[in-house]
This record gives sequence, structure tokens and C-alpha cells, in this order.
Amino acid sequence: MKYPDVCFQWATGAKFLLTKDGGGAFADFAALPTNLGTYFGAAEEARYLSGIAAGKASPTGKLGYVAAFPIPEVIRGINAFTLGAQSVNPDATVQVSWTKTWFDPTVEKQAAESLLDAGVDVLGQHQDTTAAGVAAEAKGAKWVGYNSDVKEAAPKAWLTAPTWNWGPYYTKTSKAVADGTCPADEYYGSMADGMVTLASFGDSVDADTQASITAKGKEIIAGTFAPFTGPISDQDGKEVLAAGEKADIGQLLSMSFFVKGVIGSAKG
Repeated sequence: MKYPDVCFQWATGAKFLLTKDGGGAFADFAALPTNLGTYFGAAEEARYLSGIAAGKASPTGKLGYVAAFPIPEVIRGINAFTLGAQSVNPDATVQVSWTKTWFDPTVEKQAAESLLDAGVDVLGQHQDTTAAGVAAEAKGAKWVGYNSDVKEAAPKAWLTAPTWNWGPYYTKTSKAVADGTCPADEYYGSMADGMVTLASFGDSVDADTQASITAKGKEIIAGTFAPFTGPISDQDGKEVLAAGEKADIGQLLSMSFFVKGVIGSAKG
């Protein structure tokens, strides 16, 4: 171990990815450094709720999604968004446009405009700029953002957004390190512990929709509902989760398929 006295924390990471089974260099979990922790959160919970807002806002049931890279994190979010939309609009579809970038306003805008030109009337995104929202507003469409509450970027288009609250984790971890302990676990935060939240609602989200989303959020926090609970089928109609079956953390972190209703390839 080259830096045994340094505490490493890998944001959005998973220790499985460091093992040989996950494509990494370490033989197994037991061989991993003891001064390494990973942390992320169940953004899929808030993605599902934002999908409800999107499904309710779409007159046509044709939604679009500007997405960065075809990795489990992004695929998981697209699926959760789709399932949320379908919970209120069963025939809703979500057309995906891959940008192959996390941050490029020009490329994101082009992807958004291509989706809007194809007839979608609500956009979701897994990108780090507001370009999709600006494009949606220019076309009179609606928009679900990501990362933070940026309603002011496109106020007429804005519905809501899955957001992050990293502060409590950083405070807790920093204190542990200061006290001489290196957290070496795999932390996966949630709405229940405040790591993941939902941004404010846009002016076009009516009171009934807000109430429905709030109620479903309370179920998620209470643990009585999880977005990835069967029956769920993939794009080809193959059952991936049986009725009542809930996806475990391994299935979530390795998700590589699109659910029924998503238009596009999960391979990018």
C-alpha cells in the first residue's frame, strides 16, 4: 500500500469495480485497501418522483432524456424516471439521446433539440448543465433538471429535479478522519437519510400532482415502496423482476438494461 496513512473516499464509486470480477486489479474484496471508502446515493428514488411530474405534464406521453454515458448510474436513473412516468401515464415512453459527455452545453442543447423535434414534450436529463432546460423552454416544453434547484434557468419549463445533499456525509466523514478513523464502508445514502432530495416544484405542477409526489416520497422514506419493485420487464418484454421482488443493491449498481417503454439502446 503506497499511502497507508491517507484516507481515501471515492465519490460515486463501488468497491466491486476494483475487484477482478468488476474489471479491476484486486483479487477480491478482502484484498482491497483498508483505507478506502466509497459513497453515493439512491438518486433513483428522486428520479422516480420526478418521473411522476414528467408523466403528469406530458399531453402526448412522449418523454425524452438527455443522457451522458451508458453506465449503470445513468441507466438506473433513466429507468426510474420511466417507471415514475408510467405509474401515472402507463403508455408513456422515454426516448434517450446519448451525449457521451457530462458537461458540454452545446452538445446537450443539440441532443435536447433533436428530441423535441422528434415530438417529445417533456425532457429529463443526466447532465451537468441546464442546456436541455433552456432548449425545452424555447420550444414550449417541460423539463426535469438534475443536481440542484436551477428553476431560474428555465422557469416556464421547470417541473422539479433530483438533487443531492452531500454536506452531512462530508461533515460526518471529516469528523471521523479527524478523530483518527477512516470510514472504509460502502455508503449508499437515500431520501431517508437526506442524501437525496427533490427540488422545488415548478409553477405548472398542480397541487394534486405535488400531493401525489409528496405522498409517494413518504412511502419511499418509510421503506414501504421502492422504485425497482416488480413486476418489471426490459425493453424486449423479458421479466427482470417478478411481482413483489425488489432489486437489491448489486442489481442496482450493475444495471445494464432499459425497462419497457424506453426508446434507445442501453449500450449507447
